Amino acid sequence: MAHPTPDTIRPATALQALVPLGLLIALLAGSVYLFGDGSSSGPNQIALILAGAAAALVGLRNGHPWPAIEQGIRRSISVSMGAILILLVVGALIGTWILAGVVPTMIHYGLLVLSPSVFYATACVICALVSVATGSSWTTAGTIGIALVGIATAQGLNLGLAAGAIISGAYFGDKMSALSDTTNLAPAVAGTDLFTHIRHMVWTTGPSIAAALALFTVAGFAAPAPATTAELDVVLEALDEQYALGPHLLLPVALVLALVLRRVPALPALLVGALAGAVFAALFQGDTVVAFAADPDLPRPLAVVKGCWIALFDGFTLDSGNAALDDLLSRGGMSSMLTTIWLIMSAMIFGGIMESTGQLEALAQRILHAARSTGSLIAATLFTSFGTNVLASDQYIAIVLPGRMFRAEYERRGLDPRNLSRTLEDGGTITSVLIPWNTCGAYMAGTLGVATLTYAPFCFFNLINPLVAALYGWANISIVKLESDPAREPARG
Repeated sequence: MAHPTPDTIRPATALQALVPLGLLIALLAGSVYLFGDGSSSGPNQIALILAGAAAALVGLRNGHPWPAIEQGIRRSISVSMGAILILLVVGALIGTWILAGVVPTMIHYGLLVLSPSVFYATACVICALVSVATGSSWTTAGTIGIALVGIATAQGLNLGLAAGAIISGAYFGDKMSALSDTTNLAPAVAGTDLFTHIRHMVWTTGPSIAAALALFTVAGFAAPAPATTAELDVVLEALDEQYALGPHLLLPVALVLALVLRRVPALPALLVGALAGAVFAALFQGDTVVAFAADPDLPRPLAVVKGCWIALFDGFTLDSGNAALDDLLSRGGMSSMLTTIWLIMSAMIFGGIMESTGQLEALAQRILHAARSTGSLIAATLFTSFGTNVLASDQYIAIVLPGRMFRAEYERRGLDPRNLSRTLEDGGTITSVLIPWNTCGAYMAGTLGVATLTYAPFCFFNLINPLVAALYGWANISIVKLESDPAREPARG
């Protein structure tokens, strides 16, 4: 049987590419309908793989040989390997930092800045600090966010504004934290490194959060401030009971920041941070570590080693009797990242098949036909990421698909990949929560008890950030060219 040659391979059409894309949208919609918040824990992965199979059938029909399609899958997955390795180390870091009291210390000091006179702005700041510390907007909203909504309810404040402030802060941290899976995924898809990506995001994220905080501050004067912080006091007391807290526990954070400033790559820097967390746990939280090891027959030194070891691979579980605190601090470990890694790999399988068979290119060409300038390319990326959030109901897909679609075009136009990675987050990560049927929107509405369409107009950060990104694109502000010095972060062009 003759093998297909380039002459026998037919180019994919946009209509053909819409077949697996339409199937994916239908399957993801069914996944969200049937499984709700649990759709990203397996159902979405199956939807991606089935849609990938449909894309492969289109490719085979057009004459692409299966070995070439399989090679495209392997190549696509290899692109995400850096992010996957970092995610595993991040899981270990979260586990040891919680066990050592590093994350609880950050949360403790974050809660102390709550000021009754500026509730909305302070709630945004608190959630931003917690989310940066944990790398998770969902965890932040599901713990501290619930307490803040309770205070707002008791004081008769605007719940839409309160939820908008919580979500704005939570997604700021989710976007800027090196511990966040989306923050690791976007540079991996675009072809840049984690900390270059984070530094470049400051240009759009900084003004956006500043504008949001200004709006929340102004909004705070329109309603009476809460008179009590009793619910947060309970959390603070529980933290003090469970951990020996102190500013010295922030040294592992300072160590990682110092390594980052010295341009140590993300993987070794975070690994050093995880191991430093284990050392600090052994030195300052010995009783907690021994209790966590739950092996009374072991000598104390070995029990400490076992407890730290468990935190590295399986995270930490707190049983304080305070449900909110237990939910917040029972997480981490490499194993906690496996579902996210599964989702990433499934998305990369779909993206790899779509790319290797020319179907992504067919879709991209239709979109890029109208995107002739840098500004219109940035706008097209933002629109595609947001549209994917609307249609596919998952923020990971809203990063992976546009990233694979536009990566080659950014390179062809001489644009550094950090521009793409930043735009993917500006348009993909933070808009997911604004859509009621997206997993993020559904989660936030269910967790905070405020309907998506009620809080969406007040998610000032999430609404402003894409507009700032589009403005920067049109004005050619902080758009880095491939030939630019990587060590320089220009303010213009």
